[in-house]
Amino acid sequence: MRRIYLIISISLFALTSIAQNIPVPLTYTRLYDFLDEMITDGVIVSQTAVRPYTRVQVANMLIGAQRADSLLSQRQKEDLCFYLNEFALEQDTMVNGYVQYTDHRSFSLSLADPQFSYKSTNNQFKMRIRPILGANVITSKKGAILQRWWGAEMQMDIVNHLSIWGSLRDNSWNGDWLSKNYFPSSYDRINGAKIHYGASMQTPALSPLSGVQYKEANYGGDFSDSKGGISLYSWWGSIGIQRENIRWGEAYHSSNILSGRSPAVPMITLQLTPCRWFQFDYFHAWLVSNVIDSTYYYLENVAGSNVAMKNYRPYNKFMAANMFTFTPIKQLSFSLGNSVIYAEKTIQAAYLIPIAFYKSLDHLLTKGIRTQNQNSQAFASLSIRPIDHLHVYGSFYVDEIKFARFKKSNPQNNPISYLLGFNWSGWPLKGLSLRGEFMRSYIACYTHSIDVLDWSSNSYNMGHYMGDNAQSIYAELAYRPIRGMWLKVSYTNDMKYNSYAYLRDNIGETIAEKPFDYCIYRNEEWRFDGVYEPHPNMYLTISLGYNNAQGFDNIKTDALSSEDLGNAQHYLNRFCPLFYQGKNFTTSVAFSFSF
Repeated sequence: MRRIYLIISISLFALTSIAQNIPVPLTYTRLYDFLDEMITDGVIVSQTAVRPYTRVQVANMLIGAQRADSLLSQRQKEDLCFYLNEFALEQDTMVNGYVQYTDHRSFSLSLADPQFSYKSTNNQFKMRIRPILGANVITSKKGAILQRWWGAEMQMDIVNHLSIWGSLRDNSWNGDWLSKNYFPSSYDRINGAKIHYGASMQTPALSPLSGVQYKEANYGGDFSDSKGGISLYSWWGSIGIQRENIRWGEAYHSSNILSGRSPAVPMITLQLTPCRWFQFDYFHAWLVSNVIDSTYYYLENVAGSNVAMKNYRPYNKFMAANMFTFTPIKQLSFSLGNSVIYAEKTIQAAYLIPIAFYKSLDHLLTKGIRTQNQNSQAFASLSIRPIDHLHVYGSFYVDEIKFARFKKSNPQNNPISYLLGFNWSGWPLKGLSLRGEFMRSYIACYTHSIDVLDWSSNSYNMGHYMGDNAQSIYAELAYRPIRGMWLKVSYTNDMKYNSYAYLRDNIGETIAEKPFDYCIYRNEEWRFDGVYEPHPNMYLTISLGYNNAQGFDNIKTDALSSEDLGNAQHYLNRFCPLFYQGKNFTTSVAFSFSF
């Protein structure tokens, strides 16, 4: 009865569990930074283009670092010991709890994290339950914004071949700048104040903040985020269905292929790891189009009327993608992949083929009947570690390409995006790292003449958050002085240039326009971030920041029909929340359980 009471009590406080093939959320940045440090310092070997890692992948990397502990500093050894305890169940051991009840090493209760862990004596069933709780206060001369979140997560592993996991996080934002004090109308109060959107709600804000979908609220906004999945795995890899954020492409700040920033979507996944030098990833996802289908609706009776109201439904939007990752030698890794976004009434079976060139399949399915084809893409990522401590990388996204456009005589530019970066880590001081990234996306990249086929879900661009005809510069100096502490100074310079609609009739003229010509929106930001993790998944965070968000007039008489024209405030409202417009000094203090 005592055991049952403890389980019920903790389950009411939190809901979670842990398993072997469960993805480690991208938001667990401290762990990913530690693994990057181990890889860049030459302690372990791993691909870094496809994330999230699974918990068993992380456990194996930690064990590899443990075998090479002679290469580690004292702080790195302490961090390693900390994470090995966090991933104890993946190593068929129990978590060392601060308050612990043990019965033949099959049951453990830890209240310091807090969390609950269980492992059967035969290792056929493993579980972890953990609460989610946190608050963040953001202040500036404009006022204060309070962010709160709570929930729980559960992860479990059955017979060492089946993983099941799930989490629920309920979030709330409120504050003066998100309330009726600053918005004259009900519409403005509900739709003009979201911190993740531009003030006009035309588009998600051009910021690396993760995308959300709000519930309506006059004081700011609420949103919930439920993730989870089920996965069957063995030595060869795994197959499953899940809703998780994923990142494809080498990057530290924001990937230009799949950044993991848009709200997570349900997907069928396949990952094959038959040998150390090769990994194959595939998914088929159900995206959110945010585009109304005028032929798809249901009727609702209206009181006092003989006319039924039409309630329209959104277009179906799907995506299939694959990525081949090769690591022929320790210092070199490269990835190649392709994808297709398609809109059909139902799933197209051809796109369920994992190893396929989807543009070829698209031609087969659409060209013969003189209909418009779907939207296909290709991408590549390269990672080189020529010497210890140095990581040089690049990612390339190809929306459409014609080699004739590379000629100097051709004014047209291919709608592509590229990202280049480096990471210098561990020298001359252990725990010190210097990172830099440069990204450019050309006109019409990520877009399509048919709105439902663009590179987005829930209206969030799935690639780099700046979108097309934009560039981003990012630099970061970080230091880890003691176990669990991470200090970072960063600089970001984001620039958005002339904005164009994708009009098929004159797309040739549009992509012949000079890219990166006239800036319509710019945001410079300096930040200091300090994070301390005193116990597993318990975080204290402080941030100090200065940003200057500016819009610039673009009013002219010789503009193309596809060009978006407006004044400076128009672009500020379109791309930036009101709270961050202009010059701002902000402070942020947060405390949280879980990521």
